[in-house]
Amino acid sequence: MARLMLRTTVIVFVLFSSISRASEPPNILLITADDLGTQLSCYGDPIAKTPHIDELAKHSVQFQTAYVSQASCSPSRSTMFTGLYPHGNGHYGLANANVGFQLHKELYNDLLPNVLKRAGYRTGIIGKLHVNPEKQFRFDMRQRVGFGSRQVKKQVQFARTFVSKSGDQPWFLMFNLFDPHVARDRLANGERGPQYFPDQVDGLPKSILTADDVAAWPWQQIDTPAQRKKIAGYYNCVHRIDAAIGMLNDLLHETDHWNDTLIIFLGDHGPPFTRGKTSCYEAGLRVPFLTRWPGVSQPHVSDRLVGSIDIYPTILEAAGIKLPQRLHGRSLKPVLTPSNSTDWRKTLVAEFHYHGASPFFPRRAITDGRFKLIHNIRAGELSASPSVDGDRANVMAEKLDPNHPARIAMERLKEPPEWELYDLESDPIEFINLSDDPSMDKELQRLKDALKTWQKQTHDPFTDPEFRKTVEQKYQLSSN
Repeated sequence: MARLMLRTTVIVFVLFSSISRASEPPNILLITADDLGTQLSCYGDPIAKTPHIDELAKHSVQFQTAYVSQASCSPSRSTMFTGLYPHGNGHYGLANANVGFQLHKELYNDLLPNVLKRAGYRTGIIGKLHVNPEKQFRFDMRQRVGFGSRQVKKQVQFARTFVSKSGDQPWFLMFNLFDPHVARDRLANGERGPQYFPDQVDGLPKSILTADDVAAWPWQQIDTPAQRKKIAGYYNCVHRIDAAIGMLNDLLHETDHWNDTLIIFLGDHGPPFTRGKTSCYEAGLRVPFLTRWPGVSQPHVSDRLVGSIDIYPTILEAAGIKLPQRLHGRSLKPVLTPSNSTDWRKTLVAEFHYHGASPFFPRRAITDGRFKLIHNIRAGELSASPSVDGDRANVMAEKLDPNHPARIAMERLKEPPEWELYDLESDPIEFINLSDDPSMDKELQRLKDALKTWQKQTHDPFTDPEFRKTVEQKYQLSSN
């Protein structure tokens, strides 16, 4: 009898402990990788070998169609901290553009780490923040080596220290990987050298890819030794962040936090190549997006339309914090199980305004998962940037036949029509613009109407020509 009572007591205690632990707010680990598109083996990339990210994906919800709010670093990250698109939070371009891009003052109190800190979380950030004004972010711990560090072993050690010092206090850690962003060395004369990708840092990755191991990007179709060398470097950077994710997974298991930590992993936008980063094409907007919420999520591959806009409300709900009324995104909690009964968005939207100080070329993009519409608001007024981060694919394309689809696509990037329509099922690389095809009128109008509705719902001020003029004048003056 005594043995039975003891066994019953132990079972009750274990059940009570599990229930208590489950009812407590989880720790939160938000992992970002600079310039990382879906170049991962779990997303079907034929070149990438990312076993550690693949392992995390096996335990997560892997969203197949996930957009960042804007394919530029600071605006993209501004959304993660506010739950608002850049048109709503004010961070229209890069924090280091030196023209004054920053968040609206009324949002300072509700920045993600500030809200979590008030709710009792210990907050930390490793790697770059890159959102202005940085002093308004109330992190308990900040660790950064220069603008961006590729020393992932050191970064994981910082994470270990942060977790160990948090004790029983719930924690929020934003872990930012600088790879696969380009590098650029400072020359002896004070100028900066060409952009490149460091193949190996501190022995990572162990195996190096070369130009002979990769192919041209499908969405560029520029196959030269120089371009393939850059692409190989990009993949080497991707493999380095895979090693970092393996170390983080180990850290969570070793510290007994694997089952009480909400993990969100994504890229802050796509690769820094022409038609990728700073564009509204899939290669720029579409990123890997993994979510693991112990006790809530069920591992599966999801076709739900989600984005970085949903990070803020998801984290607040996990922390038990009441959501602000003014949010553009939704908590992902209802779509973290495979159920098809949940009412969810039917379209997903992204945007663009600035990258650096110029040009000001606002765009909007909307997809229903198959068809994609891009609105180039200033088409015919101004040319868009033809490249990014020193990529010369657009220059190489000029050597192609004038009727070559890749050359036409590169030229369309710089001088686009007002509307672009693509069938992502038959044309995932967005080479064939269907906006003038009469047979597509129905799809064109449907997405135009959906975009207009979204702009009303989110109070998009860039629909007003006078507002656009004011914004352009403000930042032109700031750069003079």
